[in-house]
Amino acid sequence: MKQFFLLGIILSLVVFSCKKEETAVVSAYSDDSTLIDLAGNCSTGDQTSYAFSYQINGLSSAQSLMFYVGNSFFNQSWVQAPSSTTARDGLGPLFNARSCSACHFRDGRGSPQANSGLLFRLGAGFDNSPDAIYGGQLQDYSHNAVTPEGSMGINYIEEVGYFADGTSYSLRRPVYTVAGQSYGAMQGTTGISPRVGQQMIGLGLLELISESDLLANADPNDADGDGISGVANYVTDIASGNLVIGRFGWKANVGSIAHQVAGAFNGDIGITSSYFPNENYTANQSSCAGLPNGGTPEIEDNDLDAVILYARSLAVPKRRNTTTPEVKHGAQFFKSLGCVSCHKMNYTTGFGGNISPLKNQKITPYTDLLLHDMGSGLADHVPDHLASGFEWRTQPLWGLGLISTVNGHTNLLHDGRARSIEEAILWHGGEAQKSADKYKKLPVNQRKMLLKYLESL
Repeated sequence: MKQFFLLGIILSLVVFSCKKEETAVVSAYSDDSTLIDLAGNCSTGDQTSYAFSYQINGLSSAQSLMFYVGNSFFNQSWVQAPSSTTARDGLGPLFNARSCSACHFRDGRGSPQANSGLLFRLGAGFDNSPDAIYGGQLQDYSHNAVTPEGSMGINYIEEVGYFADGTSYSLRRPVYTVAGQSYGAMQGTTGISPRVGQQMIGLGLLELISESDLLANADPNDADGDGISGVANYVTDIASGNLVIGRFGWKANVGSIAHQVAGAFNGDIGITSSYFPNENYTANQSSCAGLPNGGTPEIEDNDLDAVILYARSLAVPKRRNTTTPEVKHGAQFFKSLGCVSCHKMNYTTGFGGNISPLKNQKITPYTDLLLHDMGSGLADHVPDHLASGFEWRTQPLWGLGLISTVNGHTNLLHDGRARSIEEAILWHGGEAQKSADKYKKLPVNQRKMLLKYLESL
């Protein structure tokens, strides 16, 4: 039965993809002279609301078919067991979303609104141990036989500031709360770390940047005295069992895409896999025990592998409007303000893995994938492996200017507090404070040039 279900998905997706490619070809290359690859042969020229959803060029026929199977499992909603839909039952018992795409709509970015990709990570004490009752993540939905853990609350406080030319701006500072706490009070030491889903593009390329290239940008003791002291996070990879450099997640707390995908299925949707075979509730939530499940595991290895390949194989949109004077001048301000100290531009990927098009590609992701102290304004005070409560991984900037097109908003930073690229810049503190201060001193026309450059990425 499951084989027939998957065959139907594959046939329908192949038809859909052909239609989608026809549309994309028109939109992608109508102004090709102004487009610049950011991911070598793994770039796409599409500028529509599907710009984050294209597979890279050069996949084998088998891999391309696997990509569409992965796409189907990424987008399909999981249901509670038992169900006649045996290929995708087993939701919960506690969960945040019913599908991957609920947090990454069209492979894009979540927002801090309800049901739009926000979750609360929980960490207790200096070692980031999970809360004794609620574990490492607050689950605000549940199987109908049990109670959700609680609900996430956000209130914003507007804070006014001024540029050097006297122009005012306003930033919204979030205050987070957890209502309900259905299974008892959290530990007094438990901290809340809000996170929104990130866009999925280019992950397979970031995975193939060599560790030596990443460590070449690290300067934990600020030996060169520039105020920038990026450090690598090190984590145990669930797929390999090895201690590796963290690359993914807001605090670089995951080392591989396989770990990221399997961890999201388990933590966000409540789906077990061979990597995470246990349901995501704690010993203090006994009402979750013994409920029907969707199999052991609930997502089979071949289906999980398809989603992992899908996550590795999403293309990166090309830069746009690159010949305009504003964008060209903005590129110079990006460098002179020191943004490139963390948002590193150029790498060549290695030769690992079995997806040939990802190998030996010259890429420009605008990240060092390292941790940086971003100041008290952005601190969540929740450590994550080696990351302190003040440190965050440098966010890749490729695709930045298309988030509004794909997802209909411009909510940026780890919790979506910034309502625009400019607000995101103004929130930069700690190691990035000098760059933010320089930005505030620019006249308005030069600020606009920098923003135009960032919108072109």
